Amino acid sequence: MNKRVFLIVLDSLGVGASPDADLFGDVGADTFGSLERSGQLEVPHLEKLGIFNIEGTSFKKESRKKTVGSYGKLTPKSMGKDTTVGHWEIAGIVSPKPMPTYPDGFPQDLIIDFEVATGRGTLCNQPYSGTEVLKDYGVEHVLTGRYIVYTSADSVFQIAAHEKVVPLEELYEACESARELLVDDHAVGRVIARPFIGTYPDFTRTVNRHDYSLAPPRETILDSLKKNNFATIGVGKTYDIFAGTGISETYPNEGNKKNMEKTIELAKTDFTGLCFVNLVDFDMKYGHRNDIEGYVKALNEVDVQIGKLMKNMKDGDLLMFTADHGCDPGFPGTDHTREDVPCLCYGKDLKQGVNLGTRTSFADIAQTIADHLEVEFKGDGESFYKEIASN
Repeated sequence: MNKRVFLIVLDSLGVGASPDADLFGDVGADTFGSLERSGQLEVPHLEKLGIFNIEGTSFKKESRKKTVGSYGKLTPKSMGKDTTVGHWEIAGIVSPKPMPTYPDGFPQDLIIDFEVATGRGTLCNQPYSGTEVLKDYGVEHVLTGRYIVYTSADSVFQIAAHEKVVPLEELYEACESARELLVDDHAVGRVIARPFIGTYPDFTRTVNRHDYSLAPPRETILDSLKKNNFATIGVGKTYDIFAGTGISETYPNEGNKKNMEKTIELAKTDFTGLCFVNLVDFDMKYGHRNDIEGYVKALNEVDVQIGKLMKNMKDGDLLMFTADHGCDPGFPGTDHTREDVPCLCYGKDLKQGVNLGTRTSFADIAQTIADHLEVEFKGDGESFYKEIASN
């Protein structure tokens, strides 16, 4: 029997502030709670998996559906609340040291080096909302061709450019140049290409975003599986987040709907190993823009596809849903929020209705995957596989 794992990261779907949220200014953050309180949330398949059964949340209630999954939440142990450290922890690596951030912008000598390397000037160099920065600097960029360089509360170096002013290939090369410059003390988690189109005031970011992440500092569950000849399939941003390490096959991000369609398609094929999926729209399009209505609609739509995916699960499959951090659209500000994340598991031949409680690290997911696929892996988490296995 082929054993498969489908790991779906519902990017930014936190389930309430973590115990150390005060260190990050995020006391009271509650992404899923904000969505549930909108009154518009319709997620019957996540409900069947047990999301409303998770203890210690603002939205715990008696489910209207029979619980077919196992459920709990994971507390982050890494010192950060961004995509990179969140995914590294999911894959088995806890990051005890925070990555560098730039609340006052990047050092001028670094900006000069970037301008020399790319042959273009820069604008902004401040922490900024990704949509607001286009409103404030988009016109000047179009007139001058200078890159819009900005950051956020996360460890990121973001480069925005209009696709008709700077060809995508040139923008990607600029990101590669920045990645080479951002090392040692300036080793940010991600350099991000932020292409956009349109005219003022209707500039719009495109799906041609590309992330240039640091490679993980040591072996992840992906590396361990790949070297043992298991399939390691990345869907969405997964390949970018891990800088390609440990990935044997990749399908780039095309948005939540198409990423889920690809995952459902893969579920109809035979392979042994891990399909690691990132659904970034929740975070990129709605969380950062304080768009509760949009977030709710997007999650409702994905829930329909989750139902289709569940129908394609076979004996020996483990389906897991989690998140990498929060990004509460109802919380002040537009940055990621320090939150616990859901851990929902399902399999046709696994136990149903198991309460996994509150676990102390995202890394428990990687260790559980290792046990399910019977591969040796020594990550930073503790497996809960025995709790959900049928024998």
